[in-house]
Amino acid sequence: MNIQLAIRFVLGIVFAIIGYNLSSRFLQIDDQAARTMIQIGSVIAFGGIGVFLVPIASEWLRYWSGVFAQRVAKEVLSQLPRIGRNKANKSKKEKSTYLNPIVVDTSVLIDGRIADVVESGFLFGTLIVPRFVLSELHHIADSAGALRRSKGRRGLQILERLKKSKLIDTKIYSQSLPEEKNIDDKLVVLAKSIKGKILTTDFNLNKVATVSGLKVLNINELVNAIKSTLLPGETLEVKVIQEGKEKNQGLAYLEDGTMIVVEGGSPLIGKTVPVKVSRELQTAAGRMIFAQPVKKEESPTQT
Repeated sequence: MNIQLAIRFVLGIVFAIIGYNLSSRFLQIDDQAARTMIQIGSVIAFGGIGVFLVPIASEWLRYWSGVFAQRVAKEVLSQLPRIGRNKANKSKKEKSTYLNPIVVDTSVLIDGRIADVVESGFLFGTLIVPRFVLSELHHIADSAGALRRSKGRRGLQILERLKKSKLIDTKIYSQSLPEEKNIDDKLVVLAKSIKGKILTTDFNLNKVATVSGLKVLNINELVNAIKSTLLPGETLEVKVIQEGKEKNQGLAYLEDGTMIVVEGGSPLIGKTVPVKVSRELQTAAGRMIFAQPVKKEESPTQT
C-alpha cells in the first residue's frame, strides 16, 4: 500500500510539472495575474490526474486482463471437444473400414443362391471376397473335369453379378494375411481381423467359425428356415418318385426340396396323389414330412 501511495505522489508531481510547462509554453497572456491563475489550475489538474492515474490504470488493466483471460479460456475449451471428436472419428474410421463386412467363401459363390438373396434385399453391407477365394475359383474353372469346370465358371459368373448389384457393395480383399495352409483357417483369420461375419454353405467351415466365436451366415440354414410349414391334417398333392428306406414307404419332394415320406406309398410310385400330413421331423439333414395317402371317400384340400 505504501509503495502505491509513493508512486501516486511521484506521478502527481511529474504531471503537475508537465501541466505547468504546458501552460507556460502555449498560453500567451499579458495579464500576469490571469496567467498565474491558469498555471496554478493546470498544476492542480495535471497533478490530480497523476495522483488518480494509478488506481484508474490498475482498474482498467484488471478489467481488460480478465476479459482477455476469459476469451482465451473460452477458445481453449471450445477446441478441446473438437480435438476429442477428431480423435474419436479417426479411431472410428480406422476400426470400421467396411460397413457390416461379410466374408464370402468359395462354396457360396459356386452354390449361386447368394445372388438371389442379395437381390431380395435381405443382406446389407459389404461382401468381402478374399483374393485366395478368387484364385481358387479360377483354378476350379480351369479344371479338366467338365462338372468341376462348370461349377468354377458359375462361381465367377455369380461374383460378377454381385459386383454389378446396386443393393450391396462387393470388394476383392487383396491385403496379405498370415500364412495359413487351410483356406478355412484363412477365412477365419480374415473375418476376425475385420470384425466381420462368414457367409458359407460348407458344414465344416460353419463349425470351425462358430467354435472360433464368429457369426456365421449359412445359406442352407436360411433356406430351411423359410420353408413353408405344414400342419398335421393338411392335405396336398405330390408325385411319389421312389421307394423309401422302410417297407411300403414312398418318397416325394416339394418345390423347395422338402422330403415327403408317404406311408404305404411304394405302390404309388410314378403317380401324383393327394396325401394328408401326419407329422413333421427336423433332422440334421433337413426337414422331413410324413404323410399318408388320402382315401377316395375323403375330399382333399390342396395347400
